[in-house]
Amino acid sequence: METERRETGTLIGSDKVEGTAVYGTDAQKIGSIERVMIDKVSGQVSYAVLGFGGFLGIGDDHYPLPWQSLKYDTGLGGYRTNLTADRLQGAPKYGNDNAWDWNDPGRARAVNDYYSGF
Repeated sequence: METERRETGTLIGSDKVEGTAVYGTDAQKIGSIERVMIDKVSGQVSYAVLGFGGFLGIGDDHYPLPWQSLKYDTGLGGYRTNLTADRLQGAPKYGNDNAWDWNDPGRARAVNDYYSGF
């Protein structure tokens, strides 16, 4: 496949990241990555948006996770984070794309502060 040829051991296409499962510290699936947010100036991935709850994508809550809080686990075939589903419940979230202002520095600070303790 063309996508597989573009990837190496340390690189992955964004289309392969989207939909990848995210597992908590207890190796239980807590959601999946809906999208990644890339800093326009640095080109670095800043956040992964985790979809959690709902059914078949309907009614999901969306949790911005700092990208550095995720580590790929080849054994699980997904990303692992230092959270459990219970701890995720208190994290900053939004219900739909129109409810989150990515330009608000207070939002970024709240997300980064929440995950700095884990």
